[in-house]
Amino acid sequence: MIPAIEIRDLTAGYRTGQPVLKNINLTVMRNDFIAIIGPNGGGKTTLLKVILGLIKPWSGEITVEGYPIESKAVRGEIGYVPQLIPGKSFPITVMDVVLMGRLGKSDFFRHFTDADMSAAEKYLLIMGILHLSNNNMDSLSGGQKQRVLIARALAGEPDILLLDEPVASVDHETQESFFNLLAELNDSITIVLVTHDVGAVSAHVKNIACINRTLISHGEILSADAVSKVYGCPFELISHGVPHRVIGHKHRKGSSTENNSDGENSL
Repeated sequence: MIPAIEIRDLTAGYRTGQPVLKNINLTVMRNDFIAIIGPNGGGKTTLLKVILGLIKPWSGEITVEGYPIESKAVRGEIGYVPQLIPGKSFPITVMDVVLMGRLGKSDFFRHFTDADMSAAEKYLLIMGILHLSNNNMDSLSGGQKQRVLIARALAGEPDILLLDEPVASVDHETQESFFNLLAELNDSITIVLVTHDVGAVSAHVKNIACINRTLISHGEILSADAVSKVYGCPFELISHGVPHRVIGHKHRKGSSTENNSDGENSL
């Protein structure tokens, strides 16, 4: 089976200085749900930017669905949900934001078609926010904004969804609801999630990759040694004193979770 993403001997960085990523080898299979963890400055976001083609590798190669990332065949295959920055202004309507996800389907300078509008409405409905279509983004809660950004990514109908710290600015209950939603989307989409919070994703993901400029480990079990190498601190500080298996049982549809309140950040 052709991997969704294959990274071989990747070294990458910015114009000056030392490489941010060095000798990365990572394979993400189709319909995987992988969490990329590591300390701040460890290269997690840089890795996503390289996969997106925003940063050109210094050496090595990346393929998406078997094609080089610079290939036109990759265009539109990847959806991206950036980190939600608290206080950032969005002087634009919800529908306009989601329609941006359709720009990769054809030429940039064009009018949106009926098919584009139908796709935008479809994913707004899936995300439970179709009723907010005409609302200004600035009027939404943090959780609602996050759903809009996911709808935008899905509107392009990608095979792969990349998310960068998607719940960094929302509360615990909102996080739980959000990760349950991702588990459902994972039935048909490959998901790569960057996070600094091991515990938040432990019961939802299938694999974990530890990155601190290089790939420390990749697999289903996060070892004490791996955490220590990545974070530079004892494993007990990460696991609150209880060594444990990081990957939990995959959530089933309809499984019981804590009820989510209708608070401001509710997804």
